[in-house]
Amino acid sequence: METKAGDPAAFARFDLYRVPSPAFVVDEVAVRRNLAILRDIGDRAGIKVLGALKAFSMWSLGGVVAEYLDGVCASGIYEARLGREEYGGPHNDREVATYCAAYKPDDLAEILKISDHVIFNSPGQIARLKPVIDTARSNGVNFDIGLRLNPLHPEGEVPKYDPSQPHSRLGFPVDQLRPHHLDGVDGLHIHNLCEQDFAPLARTWAAIEPYVMPHVAGLKWLNFGGGHHVTRADYQIDDLVAFLQRIKAQTGLELYIEPGEAMALDAGILVGEILDVIDNGMAVAITDISATCHMPDVIEAPYRPAMLHEPDEGPITRLGGPSCLAGDIIGDYRIPGGAEPGARIAFLDQAHYSMVKTNNFNGVPLPAIWLWNSESDKLQQIRAFSYADFKTRLS
Repeated sequence: METKAGDPAAFARFDLYRVPSPAFVVDEVAVRRNLAILRDIGDRAGIKVLGALKAFSMWSLGGVVAEYLDGVCASGIYEARLGREEYGGPHNDREVATYCAAYKPDDLAEILKISDHVIFNSPGQIARLKPVIDTARSNGVNFDIGLRLNPLHPEGEVPKYDPSQPHSRLGFPVDQLRPHHLDGVDGLHIHNLCEQDFAPLARTWAAIEPYVMPHVAGLKWLNFGGGHHVTRADYQIDDLVAFLQRIKAQTGLELYIEPGEAMALDAGILVGEILDVIDNGMAVAITDISATCHMPDVIEAPYRPAMLHEPDEGPITRLGGPSCLAGDIIGDYRIPGGAEPGARIAFLDQAHYSMVKTNNFNGVPLPAIWLWNSESDKLQQIRAFSYADFKTRLS
């Protein structure tokens, strides 16, 4: 999987030795730049824009996100709580939309209290959990019910990231949708993209339009989910705005999009340090960054993250992490200044997904989190992790 981001922007002048290693460094200016683009799309298209916490949940910037977006979308009870607690804005009027492939009854009871939209994966689940829904409403709790549809229209580069892969567990197959499935349903959720531009969205709508349009009269809203790479320099924003305006006029519904990665695209780096270099048929460097622990998408996607200041020529070094997993390999790189113990390196575009997916496998320490303002040059540590953080996750 090839990443389409990796612009160093202001990080081209950031001194990697200003922070301890390993560390995420997020540029608030870059985040605000992305959020301003999302706000502009929402205003021009007349739709609502929610930020996906699954991709970027650096909640110390929750107030900043609330300045620009209409709310956030969550993937379960913990993200829903975080959204309500940290992203509500000064008047706590920002929305929380929660979707989960399956809810536990006790979790759902809490989710209904703190969410504006609660989106289910199947009509059967709505029916089974109707007593929980009815109890919440009898207690005066207000929320909308949504149903996620599976478009049955593959657009993904990699099947594991494609909601429309064969036998997908995500969403109710759109060709099975019947009027009785929408009893008590206020909106439809359709998420079919992953780091993609406008054309796949247009094709997805064309594929599902015949199935959806007969049902819109009884609905309030339509949510096109996430995966929209709208803050990428080459994204067709005008086409997206025109499309959303047309669908809004065609359906008469309130429209939503839920970009996640777009909030933090090219807004953060992961700083690391080379600890040792050996020769095993090629130069192999051990770093304090672990693909397994700190950048799992490198293995899961897989993909090769761009390196800050990597030269076009020079010797190749294989970079790997400190864990015991043989496959803890980041990739093969030309190291700026050469691969020597003590040298600092940084990988670009790591604010989204990498940060939320970190783990302590092998007891590998987590990177600290730093916030930088590339205009004022203010740099502050937001969080450092210790042995206690590792130990308290275990028993």
